[in-house]
Amino acid sequence: MGNAPHLDGLLERLECAEGLEDLQIAIEDLRDSYGVDHMVYHWVSSSGEQYGCGTYPLDWINRYVEKGYLRIDPVVSGCYQRFHPVDWKRLDWSSKAARAFLQDAIGHGVGNQGFSIPIRGPNGQFALFTLSTTCSDAEWEEFTETNRRDLILLAHYFNQKALEFEPGRAPDPAQPLSPREIEAMTLLAIGYNRAQAADTLSISEHTLRVYVESARFKLGALNTTHAVARALSRGLIVV
Repeated sequence: MGNAPHLDGLLERLECAEGLEDLQIAIEDLRDSYGVDHMVYHWVSSSGEQYGCGTYPLDWINRYVEKGYLRIDPVVSGCYQRFHPVDWKRLDWSSKAARAFLQDAIGHGVGNQGFSIPIRGPNGQFALFTLSTTCSDAEWEEFTETNRRDLILLAHYFNQKALEFEPGRAPDPAQPLSPREIEAMTLLAIGYNRAQAADTLSISEHTLRVYVESARFKLGALNTTHAVARALSRGLIVV
């Protein structure tokens, strides 16, 4: 793990993807850019169709399917119940089956550290964007804290590109954001909390919440982080 890569360059490379095969190349580039062992993206569409790309070894993928690990994987079950990114250490590994699964994963080179970002798209779509590697707890904490915001944006942008290639997908209806909605979303995108954003705009937090919720609805997002990612990916705000 090295210095954080330049986010704009990574987003520009993702923008060039023209199909699912290009996303596999993109995720390999992202893994190398962040200097982690693995990076994986997996989605389930509204119709139950699944798609995945990533850098896990083929023998681990085959073993995961063969052993039916999907049923006991704390990453999948834990993230399905969450909207926010989660460090694997904060998941429930208390069962014997979960601990055995983790040791098997580490033995296959997945890594002892992981960070997963759950994503909920339109019409019931669910996806996970995951990074994993082998390092100390202190190194991983520093890495995730430093890169957390950019990884969230990348995850949602990656998901947005994948959705573009979903068969039969209709384009998202474009609804322009108002000037105040753009200002509010921009301040949140650059890291202001709600109190700081409201103070900067000389409005109450309640009024700010109205603008944010209105923007979220227009963008078809399920939470503020998702809304910021969509606004950035569509060029509605620039930071």
